[in-house]
Amino acid sequence: MEKTGAISTLSALAHDVRIDVFRLLIRAGAEGVCAGQIADTLKIRPNTLSNNLKILSGAGLVTSLREGRSVRYFANIDAMRALLSYLMEDCCGGRADLCQPVLDQITCPPFPANLMDPDR
Repeated sequence: MEKTGAISTLSALAHDVRIDVFRLLIRAGAEGVCAGQIADTLKIRPNTLSNNLKILSGAGLVTSLREGRSVRYFANIDAMRALLSYLMEDCCGGRADLCQPVLDQITCPPFPANLMDPDR
């Protein structure tokens, strides 16, 4: 990832609705979430959600799949991985042991019972 890509990705996440949407999609994993369910879960108007999904998609953080008349959205884990890699590229002067606490914090914990909880 280049600097401009990192800035675009961070900019897309730098909004309360968009970060909530992205985190919801991360929790949903490979199943993704239909747009209507995102709107209902986060209590967002559909037109507001649509605009924010467009921004997240433009930054490469979200992908979608049409299912009949609805659209299912997914978090692009590879895009987030690329951003984190870019941000931590020069971490700790090459000393992996100093980076381990950060890496431990970003490893995937077990999913909670309610994946769709927006307050998580």
